[in-house]
Amino acid sequence: MRRLAAHYGRFRSEYPQDQLLIVFDIDGTILDMRHMVRHVLLSFDRVHGTDWFHGLTAYDVTVHENQVHQLLRDMALPASIADRVYRWYLEQRWQPEAVLAAHRPYQGVLDVIRWFQIQPDTSVALNTGRPEYLRTQTLQSLNALGEEYRVEFSSQLLHMNPRTWEEGVAQTKVAALTAFRDAGYRVFAVVDNEPGNIQAMAESDAACEILFLHAATLYESARMPTPRTVSGEAYDITALVSEREIPQHVQMVWHGVNDEWNLRQFLASRVTWGECDLRVDPLGRLVLRHDSFEDTPWRAEERLLRLPELVDAFGEHDRGLKLDLKQADHDVLQAVLKLIDGRLPEDRLWFNAAIESLGEPGFRELAAHYPTAIRQCPIDFLAPLVFSAPGRAQELLDMLCGWGINRFSIAWGTPHTRRLFDQLERWGHDVNIYAVPDLATFLQAALLLPRSLTADFNFPQWHYFGRGSGAHLDHHTYRLDRGELQPGPGSAFAASQR
Repeated sequence: MRRLAAHYGRFRSEYPQDQLLIVFDIDGTILDMRHMVRHVLLSFDRVHGTDWFHGLTAYDVTVHENQVHQLLRDMALPASIADRVYRWYLEQRWQPEAVLAAHRPYQGVLDVIRWFQIQPDTSVALNTGRPEYLRTQTLQSLNALGEEYRVEFSSQLLHMNPRTWEEGVAQTKVAALTAFRDAGYRVFAVVDNEPGNIQAMAESDAACEILFLHAATLYESARMPTPRTVSGEAYDITALVSEREIPQHVQMVWHGVNDEWNLRQFLASRVTWGECDLRVDPLGRLVLRHDSFEDTPWRAEERLLRLPELVDAFGEHDRGLKLDLKQADHDVLQAVLKLIDGRLPEDRLWFNAAIESLGEPGFRELAAHYPTAIRQCPIDFLAPLVFSAPGRAQELLDMLCGWGINRFSIAWGTPHTRRLFDQLERWGHDVNIYAVPDLATFLQAALLLPRSLTADFNFPQWHYFGRGSGAHLDHHTYRLDRGELQPGPGSAFAASQR
């Protein structure tokens, strides 16, 4: 993925006017074909009332889909049964039901495809050995799979085999690259799991400019050295996308700026917004603390940041303050408004509170006092209603907008987070995604293009060492292994959580 990122960056710089294209194989490259093999073998038992494949999982399939006879032999089936099963497999493996069962993507591949699809003047094409008659099925199933990732494939950028199964696949792959070039695209990279196909395409690359990526999954042809080829086993989005490539309109929010460590880390970063948890301590002062003093009692050694010094620090560094109002009765809200009034510009203010905490009067007062500030509430509780009774859900959201709420927040990990986000956006609402646990998830969420994204920024890969909000007295901790002086990708700077 790092090689791909560097190669793409070079092409984008050298050919700024060209339409760039990355080409993916499907079976064994995007799709994990072990699921299809498992499905067909289990269907033999279902239809014949046998139990030869009881407990078989996709991980038990250790051969290419064209070498299932080896798997049956390794399972020590009686020869007559193995022959029957293999004949069944050959008859059934590309039936519509089996084709649908095969549509399980490798982890991370749809995130990689999505990233390229949102880049300017860049497209993703498919190049497959599947016969042409499967075009409609292939597009329908792949687009159904990609929907929640916001990935969409077009027929114009799908090249299929004009012959039958397993016939002339390498020639088909080469012909596809020619067809894409003739259509006006500059192909900069090709991803395929079959070394034989890569060899044929590399030999046809007269310009010697395509980077070939061998997806080292299950493959049939022998590995062989080919020029401009790298091999890997994971679609690691964190190695592909840097911080500077996050879409600019996605507001990034550093969660839990509740102590001096996190405040220093945040102010040294390029992140504009910092989120702080506001509470009232036992002496009646406005302080930053995630947990309530009832759930996590005050400790004598605890030193809490107070709101006035935090507001001053944000103002001096021109940062946006996102206040999570953990305690928000009328008196507390008045004290907060009095303290921040005139100390931060309105476009640098963001208020978040649970609807039961601030209530309609509180949100309306915020809207009256700061009409252009962001006023947000979490709505994870609405997820079941959004899917089961969307009309009722819309009514509730409209009611909350009437209170003055202009952004809704959903946790990553809410059931069907991607679907929920997509529906809220279709209804025209700005959405913040929070509770993002790590860098890979952060990038996955960013690819959905939410209005804002909140995380602890415990991302050593980006030289960010966020401590977290301190919920339940837990923090992210870091270590530097002996001999390491500078953190960076692949270094011994490692994040751990306790």
